[in-house]
Amino acid sequence: MHDRIEKKKTAKVFTVSVFLSVFLLFSGCAQKTDEDSLEETVLSDGGQSEESISEKEDDGQENAQETVFVYVCGAVNIPGVYELQKDARVFEAVEQAGGMTDAASPDAVNQARIVSDGEQIYVPTVEEAQPQSLEGAASSGADVSGKVNINTAGKEELMTLTGIGEAKAQSIMDYREEHGRFTAIEDLMQIEGIKEGVFNKIKEDIII
Repeated sequence: MHDRIEKKKTAKVFTVSVFLSVFLLFSGCAQKTDEDSLEETVLSDGGQSEESISEKEDDGQENAQETVFVYVCGAVNIPGVYELQKDARVFEAVEQAGGMTDAASPDAVNQARIVSDGEQIYVPTVEEAQPQSLEGAASSGADVSGKVNINTAGKEELMTLTGIGEAKAQSIMDYREEHGRFTAIEDLMQIEGIKEGVFNKIKEDIII
Protein backbone atom coordinates (compact mmCIF):
# COMPACT_ATOMS: atom_id res chain seq x y z
CA MET A 1 0.00 0.00 0.00
CA HIS A 2 2.77 2.35 0.98
CA ASP A 3 4.73 1.50 -2.21
CA ARG A 4 1.73 2.28 -4.39
CA ILE A 5 1.34 5.73 -2.81
CA GLU A 6 5.02 6.45 -3.37
CA LYS A 7 4.77 5.45 -7.03
CA LYS A 8 1.80 7.78 -7.56
CA LYS A 9 3.71 10.67 -5.99
CA THR A 10 6.73 9.97 -8.16
CA ALA A 11 4.58 9.81 -11.31
CA LYS A 12 2.88 13.06 -10.38
CA VAL A 13 6.18 14.83 -9.78
CA PHE A 14 7.51 13.54 -13.11
CA THR A 15 4.40 14.76 -14.94
CA VAL A 16 4.69 18.23 -13.42
CA SER A 17 8.40 18.38 -14.32
CA VAL A 18 7.72 17.42 -17.91
CA PHE A 19 4.96 20.00 -18.17
CA LEU A 20 7.19 22.77 -16.76
CA SER A 21 10.00 21.81 -19.12
CA VAL A 22 7.73 21.94 -22.15
CA PHE A 23 6.24 25.26 -21.03
CA LEU A 24 9.64 26.85 -20.50
CA LEU A 25 10.88 25.52 -23.83
CA PHE A 26 8.02 27.07 -25.80
CA SER A 27 8.22 30.30 -23.83
CA GLY A 28 11.91 30.64 -24.69
CA CYS A 29 11.31 30.00 -28.40
CA ALA A 30 8.49 32.53 -28.51
CA GLN A 31 10.67 35.15 -26.80
CA LYS A 32 13.53 34.50 -29.19
CA THR A 33 11.18 34.76 -32.17
CA ASP A 34 9.90 38.12 -30.93
CA GLU A 35 13.47 39.36 -30.42
CA ASP A 36 14.49 38.21 -33.91
CA SER A 37 11.46 39.91 -35.44
CA LEU A 38 12.22 43.13 -33.58
CA GLU A 39 15.85 43.02 -34.72
CA GLU A 40 14.84 42.44 -38.34
CA THR A 41 12.39 45.34 -38.13
CA VAL A 42 15.04 47.70 -36.74
CA LEU A 43 17.57 46.63 -39.37
CA SER A 44 14.99 46.99 -42.09
CA ASP A 45 14.00 50.47 -40.92
CA GLY A 46 17.63 51.47 -40.56
CA GLY A 47 18.51 50.31 -44.04
CA GLN A 48 15.56 52.09 -45.52
CA SER A 49 16.49 55.30 -43.73
CA GLU A 50 20.07 55.18 -44.99
CA GLU A 51 18.85 54.51 -48.51
CA SER A 52 16.39 57.41 -48.30
CA ILE A 53 19.12 59.75 -47.06
CA SER A 54 21.41 58.65 -49.88
CA GLU A 55 18.68 59.25 -52.46
CA LYS A 56 18.01 62.72 -51.07
CA GLU A 57 21.72 63.58 -51.22
CA ASP A 58 21.88 62.40 -54.83
CA ASP A 59 18.81 64.47 -55.69
CA GLY A 60 20.42 67.51 -54.08
CA GLN A 61 23.61 67.06 -56.11
CA GLU A 62 21.66 66.63 -59.34
CA ASN A 63 19.64 69.77 -58.65
CA ALA A 64 22.84 71.71 -57.91
CA GLN A 65 24.34 70.60 -61.21
CA GLU A 66 21.24 71.62 -63.16
CA THR A 67 21.39 75.31 -62.21
CA VAL A 68 23.82 78.18 -62.75
CA PHE A 69 24.27 81.61 -61.20
CA VAL A 70 24.71 84.76 -63.30
CA TYR A 71 25.10 88.45 -62.47
CA VAL A 72 22.78 90.67 -64.51
CA CYS A 73 23.60 94.37 -64.46
CA GLY A 74 23.56 97.53 -66.54
CA ALA A 75 20.32 98.86 -67.99
CA VAL A 76 17.98 96.42 -66.20
CA ASN A 77 15.35 97.18 -63.59
CA ILE A 78 16.60 94.87 -60.83
CA PRO A 79 20.33 94.17 -61.15
CA GLY A 80 21.57 91.22 -59.15
CA VAL A 81 22.67 87.58 -59.03
CA TYR A 82 20.09 85.10 -60.31
CA GLU A 83 19.80 81.31 -60.37
CA LEU A 84 18.76 79.79 -63.69
CA GLN A 85 18.58 76.42 -65.38
CA LYS A 86 21.95 75.48 -66.86
CA ASP A 87 20.60 75.69 -70.43
CA ALA A 88 18.82 79.03 -69.90
CA ARG A 89 19.20 81.87 -72.41
CA VAL A 90 20.30 85.45 -71.82
CA PHE A 91 16.77 86.79 -72.33
CA GLU A 92 15.58 84.63 -69.42
CA ALA A 93 18.26 86.10 -67.17
CA VAL A 94 17.21 89.60 -68.20
CA GLU A 95 13.58 88.75 -67.43
CA GLN A 96 14.62 87.58 -63.95
CA ALA A 97 16.27 90.99 -63.48
CA GLY A 98 12.97 92.74 -64.15
CA GLY A 99 13.55 93.32 -67.84
CA MET A 100 15.45 96.10 -69.58
CA THR A 101 14.97 99.75 -68.77
CA ASP A 102 13.73 102.28 -71.32
CA ALA A 103 17.31 103.42 -71.81
CA ALA A 104 18.59 99.94 -72.70
CA SER A 105 19.81 98.86 -76.10
CA PRO A 106 18.33 95.37 -76.69
CA ASP A 107 20.23 94.90 -79.96
CA ALA A 108 23.56 95.24 -78.17
CA VAL A 109 23.08 91.94 -76.33
CA ASN A 110 22.80 88.48 -77.85
CA GLN A 111 19.68 87.45 -75.98
CA ALA A 112 19.55 83.99 -77.58
CA ARG A 113 22.91 82.94 -76.17
CA ILE A 114 23.05 80.18 -73.53
CA VAL A 115 24.30 81.50 -70.20
CA SER A 116 27.29 80.06 -68.36
CA ASP A 117 27.82 79.70 -64.61
CA GLY A 118 29.42 82.72 -62.94
CA GLU A 119 29.20 85.08 -65.90
CA GLN A 120 28.24 88.74 -65.90
CA ILE A 121 25.53 89.84 -68.32
CA TYR A 122 25.79 93.56 -68.95
CA VAL A 123 23.00 95.39 -70.77
CA PRO A 124 24.30 98.69 -72.16
CA THR A 125 22.21 101.80 -72.68
CA VAL A 126 21.52 103.14 -76.16
CA GLU A 127 24.11 105.83 -75.53
CA GLU A 128 26.73 103.29 -74.47
CA ALA A 129 26.02 101.04 -77.43
CA GLN A 130 26.22 103.79 -80.01
CA PRO A 131 29.63 104.85 -81.32
CA GLN A 132 30.79 108.00 -79.57
CA SER A 133 30.89 110.88 -81.99
CA LEU A 134 33.24 113.80 -81.68
CA GLU A 135 33.24 116.98 -83.70
CA GLY A 136 35.88 116.41 -86.34
CA ALA A 137 36.73 112.92 -85.02
CA ALA A 138 37.25 110.27 -87.62
CA SER A 139 36.93 107.37 -85.24
CA SER A 140 33.61 106.46 -83.62
CA GLY A 141 35.45 104.34 -81.03
CA ALA A 142 37.64 107.16 -79.73
CA ASP A 143 36.85 109.35 -76.74
CA VAL A 144 37.87 112.93 -75.97
CA SER A 145 41.36 111.79 -75.02
CA GLY A 146 41.83 110.17 -78.40
CA LYS A 147 41.94 106.68 -76.91
CA VAL A 148 40.04 103.75 -78.43
CA ASN A 149 37.07 102.50 -76.44
CA ILE A 150 37.30 98.71 -76.72
CA ASN A 151 33.63 98.40 -75.74
CA THR A 152 32.30 100.50 -78.61
CA ALA A 153 34.96 100.66 -81.30
CA GLY A 154 34.31 99.01 -84.64
CA LYS A 155 36.74 96.78 -86.53
CA GLU A 156 38.50 99.62 -88.31
CA GLU A 157 39.01 101.59 -85.11
CA LEU A 158 40.38 98.53 -83.32
CA MET A 159 42.80 97.89 -86.18
CA THR A 160 44.41 101.28 -85.56
CA LEU A 161 45.91 99.83 -82.39
CA THR A 162 49.45 98.48 -82.52
CA GLY A 163 49.50 94.73 -83.09
CA ILE A 164 45.75 94.46 -83.70
CA GLY A 165 45.02 93.20 -87.19
CA GLU A 166 41.72 92.23 -88.76
CA ALA A 167 41.58 88.80 -87.10
CA LYS A 168 42.25 90.15 -83.59
CA ALA A 169 39.81 93.03 -84.11
CA GLN A 170 37.13 90.53 -85.09
CA SER A 171 37.96 88.43 -82.03
CA ILE A 172 37.47 91.49 -79.81
CA MET A 173 34.06 92.14 -81.33
CA ASP A 174 33.09 88.47 -81.01
CA TYR A 175 34.11 88.53 -77.34
CA ARG A 176 31.89 91.55 -76.72
CA GLU A 177 28.99 89.81 -78.42
CA GLU A 178 29.38 86.68 -76.35
CA HIS A 179 30.42 88.03 -72.94
CA GLY A 180 29.18 91.61 -72.93
CA ARG A 181 31.23 94.71 -72.11
CA PHE A 182 34.82 94.59 -70.98
CA THR A 183 34.94 95.51 -67.31
CA ALA A 184 38.68 96.20 -67.37
CA ILE A 185 41.18 96.80 -70.16
CA GLU A 186 43.12 93.77 -68.88
CA ASP A 187 40.22 91.59 -70.04
CA LEU A 188 41.64 91.91 -73.54
CA MET A 189 44.24 89.30 -72.57
CA GLN A 190 41.45 86.72 -72.35
CA ILE A 191 41.24 86.84 -76.14
CA GLU A 192 43.36 84.35 -78.01
CA GLY A 193 46.36 86.00 -79.63
CA ILE A 194 46.38 89.00 -77.28
CA LYS A 195 48.87 88.26 -74.55
CA GLU A 196 50.90 90.47 -72.25
CA GLY A 197 53.29 91.59 -74.97
CA VAL A 198 50.56 92.92 -77.28
CA PHE A 199 48.59 94.32 -74.35
CA ASN A 200 51.56 96.32 -73.05
CA LYS A 201 51.85 98.00 -76.46
CA ILE A 202 48.25 99.21 -76.51
CA LYS A 203 47.25 99.61 -72.86
CA GLU A 204 47.97 103.35 -72.92
CA ASP A 205 45.80 103.78 -76.02
CA ILE A 206 42.59 102.09 -74.90
CA ILE A 207 39.75 102.69 -72.45
CA ILE A 208 36.50 100.95 -71.49
